[in-house]
Amino acid sequence: MNKNTIIYSTIIALLLSLFSCSLDENPVDQMPEEEAYKSSVLIYLNTVANLYTEVGGTGGSQGLAGTDRGVYDLNTFTADEALLPTRGGDWFDGGLWQDMFTHNWSIDNSIIKGSWDYLYRVIGKSNQSLDKLNELIELDPENSLLPIYQAEVKAFRAMYYYYLLDLYARVPIVESSSVKISDVKQSTRSEVFEFVVKELEEAIPYLSSANSSKFGEYYGRMTKPVAYFLMARLALNSQVYADNDWTDNNGIPNGQASFTVDGTQMNAWEATIAYCDMITDLGYKLEPNFSANFSVTNELSSENIFVIPMDPINFEARNMNLVRSRHYAHAKAFSQEGWNGASATKEALAIFRKDGVDPRTEKTYFMGAVFGPDGNPVIDDGKELVYKPDAIALDVSGIEEEKTAGARMAKYEFDTNAQSAGQLVRNDWVLFRYADVLLMKSEALVRNGQNGDAELQKVRARVDAPARTATLNNILDERMLELAWEGVRRQDLIRFGKYHLPITDRTVSAPFRTVFPIPADVLSLNTNLSQNPGYQQTN
Repeated sequence: MNKNTIIYSTIIALLLSLFSCSLDENPVDQMPEEEAYKSSVLIYLNTVANLYTEVGGTGGSQGLAGTDRGVYDLNTFTADEALLPTRGGDWFDGGLWQDMFTHNWSIDNSIIKGSWDYLYRVIGKSNQSLDKLNELIELDPENSLLPIYQAEVKAFRAMYYYYLLDLYARVPIVESSSVKISDVKQSTRSEVFEFVVKELEEAIPYLSSANSSKFGEYYGRMTKPVAYFLMARLALNSQVYADNDWTDNNGIPNGQASFTVDGTQMNAWEATIAYCDMITDLGYKLEPNFSANFSVTNELSSENIFVIPMDPINFEARNMNLVRSRHYAHAKAFSQEGWNGASATKEALAIFRKDGVDPRTEKTYFMGAVFGPDGNPVIDDGKELVYKPDAIALDVSGIEEEKTAGARMAKYEFDTNAQSAGQLVRNDWVLFRYADVLLMKSEALVRNGQNGDAELQKVRARVDAPARTATLNNILDERMLELAWEGVRRQDLIRFGKYHLPITDRTVSAPFRTVFPIPADVLSLNTNLSQNPGYQQTN
């Protein structure tokens, strides 16, 4: 066993204990500074591993997905796939969820503010780690592990800037924890885009090729396939991210960008295809069973690329999305909690019913009669519980189906051994998976004037859905069918120029709302920053 193997074997044992710490815990705070960085293992734990506790969350706006009022909500409940309908006294919250769905959020919206704070908090911790690693490299330039740690943190930080770029566009790029607030400057959206691309490109050669969705040394970590996926997303959305004036052209993105991949100059679509192929070359493939990607044993999936590790015993990260969707009685039948909220929109249901009912419908939604773990109907108020998908509306207060309107989230398997009323589960939360890679490649091929039928049909054939021609409209529909509840719909609609278009219970909204406002208190702290276009005229 070589030195690096010994080091990493020790790291993985310690990493598991670290993941089980709360988000406020940091090993470096529990020992003297001079002891915290005495070995490669301690350096890794205190500069890299501690960052991964931030990917999941325990509530509020924390984590990239799974908890409430955060990044996932911005990407899901402002699109056309799901809503949190007002049900009498439930889910109004001062108009919060209605404003999100109707694109009437204000600059002091708590979800927008909480998500900004979360993303920059993690970037701040990443910068602290990079500052320490830079210092250690100066002291020990012969240590070959330090540049590897440095690259992993840079790629990790780039992922968080990617979310800021996508959500807020014109954000400050801060690369050190020593930068004063007065020195923080605002960057254009294209500058942030170029920064994220550069950081990932420079980090990729140092990253492991391992599958980080598998339990082991690289479980839940930033690896080459995760970085390749991010690069594919950046290239596919480059017309959005390179567009510094997203308020014009009726909401249709028209930015321009080119990429250099392995020394070859490429347009955005060619780069997307190249990075998708790199992921394929690493051995990822579709799971024969669509639902295996979301089962309680989904760490066995050959399709998942990047996940938030979840386990009631080892990790504190929570999944509130399931709890938030299910009816009280439905969850109670499994001895869990239900908040009776999130439901599919009429637009989502129409796509699932187009040309016949898609085979993924019952794998994605609870609809109709509801059954408990014993196979018997769930009883609520003396009668069988039945979800009514077509009764959904932004406000269902007072109607007969007030508590039962809407198709509910069924994508993740019910974990009968979940703890904390169903929030601590064994199903890892899936952030990136290979089906998305195939759909990105299909779309890029079509946009580049080529044929994307083969990639589209692989995804459809997996669930025995009939073949469709790879047109842009069909691909957008397929992304709903395949990726519903996975937090990508807002981004898809913006890329297709359809995010601001009217749907049921929402009138047309202005293109400036494809980007969220910079929180008001952030602007008050730094006069170098200005509000995103359009929001100067709103409340």
